[in-house]
Amino acid sequence: MSSSISLARFLATAQQQQHLDHDLAALISAVARTCVSISDAVSQGALAGVLGEAGTGNVQGEDQKKLDVIANQMLLDGLAWTGLVSGMASEEMEHASPIPAEYPQGPYLLLFDPLDGSSNIDVNISVGTIFSILKRGEGELESQFLQAGSQQVAAGYVLYGPQTMLVLSTGQGVQGFTLDRHCGEFMLTQANMTIPTATKEFAINMSNQRHWEAPVQRYIAELLAGKTGVRGKDFNMRWVASMVAEVHRILTRGGIFMYPRDARDPSKPGKLRLMYEANPMSFLVEQAGGAATNGRERIVSLQPEGLHQRVSVILGSKEEVERVTQYHFE
Repeated sequence: MSSSISLARFLATAQQQQHLDHDLAALISAVARTCVSISDAVSQGALAGVLGEAGTGNVQGEDQKKLDVIANQMLLDGLAWTGLVSGMASEEMEHASPIPAEYPQGPYLLLFDPLDGSSNIDVNISVGTIFSILKRGEGELESQFLQAGSQQVAAGYVLYGPQTMLVLSTGQGVQGFTLDRHCGEFMLTQANMTIPTATKEFAINMSNQRHWEAPVQRYIAELLAGKTGVRGKDFNMRWVASMVAEVHRILTRGGIFMYPRDARDPSKPGKLRLMYEANPMSFLVEQAGGAATNGRERIVSLQPEGLHQRVSVILGSKEEVERVTQYHFE
């Protein structure tokens, strides 16, 4: 792909073609700029004293890493003054954050997981930022965020790996940009990313196998049986424990990622958060020709009931997602 196309140029072209408005383009640019700063903090690691535990917990009762807190504050500080958002919500905060009165209100809402896969930080494995953009609604702020994933006007993630990459969709396919640190710009390097329909690769946390429901047990048993089983082919398993890294691999070469419901806590329909993880990633996957369900329904069709709602996630190459979803109905 032409490395001469910057994110700024790409967004300007999309505005000219009336695919997005000026404020949405500016918001995406502002998120990207902030993520460059997060990338710098992540890359410094122990040199900047940002590794290790923060000594605090988030609303889900999970221990926070120092970089969880730092990245969350960077996004709040980097977007609050822009006049592009009227509120922000984060996996790390119990309630939605309104824009301070001294700043102008904007037409959009921003949701984010500031540092997905943060358990990998201290061992120098890829982590990332996931974001979702919705149009501002009416009424009390927190209720405005409770829109189905199909209402997203843009979604994406920034992967902090060997390269820092922004993967973005505004509803017109999925584009991949790589950060050129010489000029500080994201440059288009993977245009129109497409997920292969079929795959031989799956990602799931096998340590939870004994807790899975019967349809998932059946599906994984078939994959593990390989050529000698009903599928008649061998599969490879991957597990990074970073959703950004898992989805990026699927967008690059195909595969299926699963974090299914299990029996450990019957009150929780899944591990991952609908608003901060499942919705934006499902939006990207569908835009790239893949599929994403909770085992029975399209994830982006679900009506959220709360900011921190959890959901079962099965996404990736369409043939495999459709197969395991069908097993849930059978």
